[in-house]
Order: sequence, then structure tokens, then C-alpha cells
Amino acid sequence: MSCQTTQEFIHAYVDGELDLARSLEVEQHMQECQVCASVYRNQTALRSAFKDSSLYHSAPAKLEERIRSSLRREAKSEAGRRAFSWRWLPAGAALAFVLLMAFIIWRTVPGLRPSGDDLLAQEIVSNHVRSLQLESHRADVISTDQHTVKPWFDGKLDFAPPVKDFSGQGFPLIGGRLEYLNNRAVAALIYQRQKHYINLYIWPAEQSNATGEVATKRQGYNLLHWTKSGMNYWAVSDLNAVELHEFARLVQEAQ
Repeated sequence: MSCQTTQEFIHAYVDGELDLARSLEVEQHMQECQVCASVYRNQTALRSAFKDSSLYHSAPAKLEERIRSSLRREAKSEAGRRAFSWRWLPAGAALAFVLLMAFIIWRTVPGLRPSGDDLLAQEIVSNHVRSLQLESHRADVISTDQHTVKPWFDGKLDFAPPVKDFSGQGFPLIGGRLEYLNNRAVAALIYQRQKHYINLYIWPAEQSNATGEVATKRQGYNLLHWTKSGMNYWAVSDLNAVELHEFARLVQEAQ
């Protein structure tokens, strides 16, 4: 089974929708392919992350009023042809109409849905937490030597991630691993600050222009992301914000 075919079946595999023979084929391929295994781990982590309460946003108090107002306008537009009454509308159609109106408002009212960066931040935090919980997955290559870690990615990614060791500044390189984030394979570099681990995720940016640091916080973890030299960078750790900014500064100055 090829990587493309396996990744097409992973969603169904996670949901338990494959038959036994196909499930065994997927499992066998993932045992032999680190990239597809990483895709599977991230799908299961993302599935768990979607259950996190931080992704759910309470509807504003005026949402019901907006829906009812939209329904009244719709009723008036139909008044010339037939009398419109919720009493005569089948329950299923009424429910569908309410859901449709709620969806339209959800799509058009700012702040009611998480942005792409919000979803990516949650995915990154989930990946970071999983790497801390599973020591065997913390690093695919363990080394403090940047000249060992950087060549390890050769042939595994379609880009060459910049790898630097900052032991002299108190942020030693621990190793690296492959991950699957933002719908693509990415490089994850692992650094340490005393007892705190930092995951630095790197992948090519869609645009070459640089962007400044953006700081966020999810589930008690600090995140920083920026773009420089045609690469996206996301750093995540339970390290305090000041020291994480210092780490980000070192990474940017080394590029």
C-alpha cells in the first residue's frame, strides 16, 4: 500500500470504518513508514483536541434575536404568495432552516469561529503534549550535534530545515523528528531549557515575506510563531514567555 493510499484511508481507520483486511494493510504500512505513522498520530491527537472546551465558543446573546429577525423577514417575503406559519411547516424543515440560518450567521459574524491560526495552534499544542507524554516519540534522532540532526532530515522532507544548537546560550539541542502538521510533513526540533522542553516546528511558508512574532497561549503553554527566510516557525513550551521570546530571538538571529 502506497503512502498516498494509506493517508486516504487514515481518517476512516481512525473512525473504525475500515474492514479488517484493509485495517491490517494500513497498520502494516504505518509500522514501516514514519511519515504515515506521524499522520495517524496527529489525526488521533487532533481528534482529541477538537473535544477541548477551548475550541467551543458560546454564541452571543443576540444570536437568537438575529435568527428570529431573519425568520421574520423570510416570512414577510413569502406573504404575497402564501401564508407562512411555523405551525404548518414540517418539524424537520423548520429545524433545517434554523440550522441553516445559524450556520450563515456563524460564517459571517466575526469571532464566532476559530481562525486557521487558532486551529493550527491547538494542533501544535496537542502534538507538543503528546511528545512529552511519549518519551519514545520525543525524538526520532537524538543528538546535541546540529551536524548530525540536520543531515538526518535529508530525503525525509522536501526542504532543508535550518538546525542550530544554542547550548552556549542555555538552550541545548536535544534532537529532531518528523511530524505532520498543517496538512504537510514538517520538521520538529527539540530544545531544552533546564527541565522545560521546547518544540520548534519548521516548514516552508507560502509567501517569502517575513512576519514578526505572534504570541499566543493554549492550555497553559506559550506559543510563538513567525516567518523568516521563506520558512514558518512555531515554538511551543511550558517555559515562561520571557525565556521563550529569548529562544525565538536566538533562532531568528542564527538564520
